[in-house]
Amino acid sequence: MDRREALAALDAAGVRYELAEHEAVSTVEQAHGAGIPFAAFGAKNLFVRDDRKRRYYLVTMPDDKRVPLKELQGRIGSRRLSFASPADLADRLALSPGSVTPLGALHDGARDVEVVFDRALVERGRVAVHPCDNTATVLVGTRDLIRLLQGRGRSVRVIDL
Repeated sequence: MDRREALAALDAAGVRYELAEHEAVSTVEQAHGAGIPFAAFGAKNLFVRDDRKRRYYLVTMPDDKRVPLKELQGRIGSRRLSFASPADLADRLALSPGSVTPLGALHDGARDVEVVFDRALVERGRVAVHPCDNTATVLVGTRDLIRLLQGRGRSVRVIDL
């Protein structure tokens, strides 16, 4: 899925969003330095897998939050976690490192990636994520994004991180 397809999915679902184009950013620090107008709603996205490579999770949390993998595994009820490889990211979500986004789950044809949102993002109301391309950011309602993913048959869970 590319930016055009991600935005088309938002449009087709009637999800309102604001789009900001910017230089390529691959980290939270780079995003803060790029002057993206939605900084207050920034998110960090982690693509992780269990030690048997059977369960994959796309975890989205506020960009200023730090959760060690060991703690994350306990919160989501997983076996030992590690970061998934760039090959797994490409195979499952058609994304490259630096452009991880919950919208990438729309490309998960096998539907074996569980999307996990930190409850703080839902309470905040809106979230800023890449539209499958790290040269743009969309600001969307968090609940709207969750409804879009669930409406497309994706597994989504909201938990306290």
